[in-house]
Amino acid sequence: MGDKANAHPGAAGRATAADHPASVRNVVLVGHSGSGKTTLVEALALTAGAVNRAGRVEDGGTVSDYDEIEHRQQRSVQLSLVPVDWDGYKINILDTPGYADFVGELRAGLRAADAALFVVSASDGVDGSTRMVWEECAAVGMPRAIVITHLESARADFDEMTRICAEAFGADDPDAVLPLYLPLHGEQGPDGHAPVTGLIGLLSQRLFDYSSGERKEAEPGAEQLPLIEEARNRLIEGIIAESEDETLMDRYLGGEEIDLKTLVQDLERAVARGTFFPVLAAAPAADGARQGLGTVELLELVTGGFPTPLEREAPTVTTPDGRARQVSACDPDGPLVAEVVKTASDPYVGRVSLVRVFSGTLRPDETVHVSGHGLTDRGHEDHDVDERVGALSAPFGKQQRALTHCIAGDLACVAKLNRAETGDTLSAKDDPLLMEPWQMPDPLLPLAIQAHSKADEDKLSQGLGRLVAEDPTMRLEQNPNTHQVVLWCLGEAHADVALERLRSRYGVQVDVIPYKVSLRETFADKAAGRGRHVKQSGGHGQYAICEIEVDPLPNGSGIEFVDKVVGGAVPRQFIPSVEKGVRAQAARGVAAGHPLIDIRITLLDGKAHSVDSSDAAFQTAGALALREAAADARIHLLEPVAEVTVMVGDDYVGAVMSDLSGRRGRVVGTEQAGGGRTLVRAEVPEIEIGRYAVDLRSLSHGTARFSRSYARHEPMPPQIAERIREQARDAS
Repeated sequence: MGDKANAHPGAAGRATAADHPASVRNVVLVGHSGSGKTTLVEALALTAGAVNRAGRVEDGGTVSDYDEIEHRQQRSVQLSLVPVDWDGYKINILDTPGYADFVGELRAGLRAADAALFVVSASDGVDGSTRMVWEECAAVGMPRAIVITHLESARADFDEMTRICAEAFGADDPDAVLPLYLPLHGEQGPDGHAPVTGLIGLLSQRLFDYSSGERKEAEPGAEQLPLIEEARNRLIEGIIAESEDETLMDRYLGGEEIDLKTLVQDLERAVARGTFFPVLAAAPAADGARQGLGTVELLELVTGGFPTPLEREAPTVTTPDGRARQVSACDPDGPLVAEVVKTASDPYVGRVSLVRVFSGTLRPDETVHVSGHGLTDRGHEDHDVDERVGALSAPFGKQQRALTHCIAGDLACVAKLNRAETGDTLSAKDDPLLMEPWQMPDPLLPLAIQAHSKADEDKLSQGLGRLVAEDPTMRLEQNPNTHQVVLWCLGEAHADVALERLRSRYGVQVDVIPYKVSLRETFADKAAGRGRHVKQSGGHGQYAICEIEVDPLPNGSGIEFVDKVVGGAVPRQFIPSVEKGVRAQAARGVAAGHPLIDIRITLLDGKAHSVDSSDAAFQTAGALALREAAADARIHLLEPVAEVTVMVGDDYVGAVMSDLSGRRGRVVGTEQAGGGRTLVRAEVPEIEIGRYAVDLRSLSHGTARFSRSYARHEPMPPQIAERIREQARDAS
């Protein structure tokens, strides 16, 4: 770890294939947008020797297209992998988006990683979404550490930010969130700000000076030791409290000096168990410098303090038909179990899949079985096919370094898996297996689109299919009632990226149109109607008369058709024709063009002609009868109502409930959910919550989440219903 005596990197550089899980570390970087995650990845790659200057790889390429602004913006909204070698270890660094709209990419990173680095800006602090991710990691016991960035800011205060992190992340035990180092400040500038030039190790009491651009170790001055004494004692007590040696605290309190090796070993075990969360500081290298401040310490924490893939419990594995299957955790010689954690399309090589291998060894050019859970409601099909694996590679920006294999615990990019999608399992073709899926957030922001031109219309279906194959957090809906193509997204930024990918990657230009909810109509009162369809124009004429009665039914009853004709007034063979006609008219609507529901239509009487009556004539008469009944009746316009559940911090409960009331919502209950949060349950018309995913995020500063489900249709307020009817009349 970075505070070890005489710590110094061994072999460093760009990662190759790992040969044993113990030599692999998979770490995901988490933090809000602007916290400095991507810059930190660059700094770590530079220190590890994978690049020879910030943002550049040795052969003149880029870490992740950093030289092109548009590619950097693209990277900020998707999961990316940068593998590096450090001191004989392969570190797979997973950089996740900071935007809340791309939480699906974040969840994929958490699935692929074994530990997390939470990146916190010293100038911005900890936001609500970062706290929520911390709780997700805590729920599964994932080891975590905290990295404070932007120390060059004039407002930066490492001590204050450490205190804030302890409050935000150490609610149960603030002494579990403590710094391993204290920053060493240089001379104050004209603005009074003293830049951070080095670090002082609290355990080793050694000074690590980065002012020259390279890490240099030295003895701290006598005047500096008293400054670190309190923080050092607290750190030692925190480590000992998490130690498995119950006698250690008594020995320490009794005045015994605990040796550095024991403290470091206990620290590493506590971090790997996910019970202690060290705080570190980091800053990018200055121009021409080889190492960024704190990067060596971070790399040593990852290799020494974070767990190996061998220590991670594998997700549940079954056969595709659901039978439980026991698979040894992270055995390179075990049965192949790998998972696609990300899918992307490359204009030159086609589909590229980022894969985490949990068991066995994946090799290029072998045939594997692809099993998928299927998310049919999101436009994804079930998968149960064999596919040939293409080349394996370690990504590094524009470069792809070929790999000969990928063992259990490692990650690799796989080319040409044309059927596999994010979340699918790869296994041996003669031993197909299926991993338990990770939880995908529900897309709750609808985006109705249509092709911009005839040429775009021809390419739209294929483009949308590829788009949802890459992103399982997106749902594609072709609504049969509104006849709209709807992309359900996680937020505005998510929607913007989807439209841009359709345009730039798949050559499809679309127009965004107003989203429609599925309205319905029903009769408010009993009504009657007579349908008369009599025409004579040479040859066979058309003759059909029928009389009906319409009764409203309870919600959810659908449409009932009852035959009460007596005396053969309507011949038996034409009664189904009347039913077909009234049902067809009900589907078209009778007031504003929305389907008619929850009514009983009773056929009472009618007339027929021995020659001119026909199936078509009685269908038309049935439709006319229903329209006449509606003309003299009160028709309710029904809107869908959703059950909405909002999880929100107590500070925002009042604002959320007030906002729901303003959306014609009815709050039906609240309950305490622990952790300073409240669960609010409400029923809200769906027409009022089309943009609720965006509005709630703004209202709660990103700290609230909600879910929705269809409850029922109920009558719309008269003034709103009349406005919709007028719009329907104008459109016709």
